[in-house]
Formats: sequence, C-alpha cells, structure tokens
Amino acid sequence: MVSCELEFRGINSKHLKMYLEELGGNPITDKPPHLYEGKNWSGEVLSEGELVLTPVFKVNTVLIRFSATDEKILKEIVKKYRLKTTRIGG
Repeated sequence: MVSCELEFRGINSKHLKMYLEELGGNPITDKPPHLYEGKNWSGEVLSEGELVLTPVFKVNTVLIRFSATDEKILKEIVKKYRLKTTRIGG
C-alpha cells in the first residue's frame, strides 16, 4: 500500500468530499476522520482547520491522505483529484 498527503486551502471541505465521491469513493464514515473507499484506493479527510494570515484574512485548510494498492493507481487518482481542485484566477 502506498500513500500521500495533500493539503488544500480555500476550497470548501464539502466540495472536497464531493470530489472524492465523484471519483468513485464511497463514504465509509460520517464523522471525522471521513473515509472514502474506491476501487483499489481510499481517501481520508484527516483534518479541517483555518489558517490565519491577518486578523481579517483567514483561509480554510483541509488535509487529505490518499492510499492505493500501487504507485500507478495512486498517481492516477491524485491526478484526477487535482484536476477537480484546480482553480483558475483571472
């Protein structure tokens, strides 16, 4: 089993969980840590927090661990997940 952890900032945790489901992950737990299992992979929402940059500017943070049966599957699921979380500024 191989795994990696990714931190996302400024994206609603509800959306991040929805993206795990869109990739084929089935919710296993409904309380933290939220676990989703797909075919040969899993995603676990490890923590949700807030990063305080200034007294007025705060950004949410979410840490997710992806695990897979092999490196190839892990890279593919992380790639697909990153596409869903890409935000293009203007």
